[in-house]
Amino acid sequence: MKTEKNILIAFILNFAFSVFEFIGGIYTGSVAIISDAIHDIGDALSIGLSFFLEKKSKKQPDENYTYGYARYSVLGSIITTLILLVGSVMVIYNAIGRIISPTEIKYDGMIVFAIVGVCVNFCAAFFTRDGDSLNQKAVNLHMLEDVLGWAIVLIGALVMKFTDFVLLDPVMSICVAVFILINAIKNLKEIIDIFLERTPDDIDINEIKEHIKSIEGVIDVHHIHIWSMDGQNNYATMHIVTNADSHEIKDKIRNELIEHGICHSTLELEAEGEHCHERICKVEVKANKGHCHHHHHH
Repeated sequence: MKTEKNILIAFILNFAFSVFEFIGGIYTGSVAIISDAIHDIGDALSIGLSFFLEKKSKKQPDENYTYGYARYSVLGSIITTLILLVGSVMVIYNAIGRIISPTEIKYDGMIVFAIVGVCVNFCAAFFTRDGDSLNQKAVNLHMLEDVLGWAIVLIGALVMKFTDFVLLDPVMSICVAVFILINAIKNLKEIIDIFLERTPDDIDINEIKEHIKSIEGVIDVHHIHIWSMDGQNNYATMHIVTNADSHEIKDKIRNELIEHGICHSTLELEAEGEHCHERICKVEVKANKGHCHHHHHH
């Protein structure tokens, strides 16, 4: 519940502020402020979206979503990240135009806006600081870079006031935009890995295999699949060859997996010498051009 309330507070702060900021950017003629405003409106929209998706992602599994709704949270961060990417590209484009033909800027107004900006965004960043969902991380990243963006605008405005170096404004906005772009791309990679069912970074399948094989009574383990719902909850399925008491073996293996951060596992037990049907299946796949997908977990 805490995450949601925080996201809502951040949304209200950000949205109100981005409107105020846009007016400020037009009034002072500063492209750094206008670009920050575009970025902030993007943030506010994506935070609003995150709020609804985060709420939905907490729903319990049902027959339509047997894995639960965790991916909705990931979907939220995909959209947020894409908005950021588009926003920062637009900012860079506008700033280059400004470098080519510089314009007059009202520094004093800029300084006032920047001070307010640092304060408001610092509060928002403070509210969203502790969250572990990717979505919350995305929101917090927005807040932090807003504080950073404003701090840069403030320094820039002070420098320009005393030196009249007008080009500094667009140059600064390009720096902020590039920083956002790099972070957004990193975020996107993490999200795409989740959708592609990539094995989570902190999990070493070979190590897990060794640990399970070393459990007394386990003869072999194969067909290990490990994936993540949302970057936090990991799932695993595997086939275990064993002649020992199935109940004990399952307990031991589940405990081993929990130590490796896997909270949900499905274990298929096979007796020694039993034929593993997946192998037959793989042979059939070649013959039937892939009609045999029934054993996959998706």
